[in-house]
Amino acid sequence: MIWHLVAAAFAGLGAAGVALLLRQLSGKRLPRWIVPVCAGLGILAYQINYEYAWYGYKRQQLPESAQVVSTEKSQMLWRPWTYLYPLTTAFSVVDRNDRVASQANGERLVEFILYRFERQYRDLLTYQTYLLNCATREMVPLNADNRQPDVERLRQLERSDPLLEAVCSE
Repeated sequence: MIWHLVAAAFAGLGAAGVALLLRQLSGKRLPRWIVPVCAGLGILAYQINYEYAWYGYKRQQLPESAQVVSTEKSQMLWRPWTYLYPLTTAFSVVDRNDRVASQANGERLVEFILYRFERQYRDLLTYQTYLLNCATREMVPLNADNRQPDVERLRQLERSDPLLEAVCSE
């Protein structure tokens, strides 16, 4: 967090320096208020760039076997630019190398871990182990303690769900 603050300050100083240089080159015909305005715009531009680069940066840190199965984009009133281009604030990932396949009653069952990354004050990572029946598309979370299915939270996936394709493909 401190490095983010330092980078924002330097972006503001750099933009103010450019404005000051332009003011000097114009023979001081540009108004004096252009320097602080450019400093604020530099900080704002850095912040917007940082927010939109978060998703790409996190994806680069994932292993080759990780596949993104869903993303969440949001719009925020205090960030009006997100109404033009929504900001990715969370995404879910399946590591294809950590899948465990088995057979039960002639149907293919796959146990996998679904990771969820959220952009908050500090990045949040949560994960849950699931069991997916590839034939019926039923997915159920497994309890962390005894690895038993929590049938109350059973849900059925759509045929076009990217999670189904990522987990059940060979």
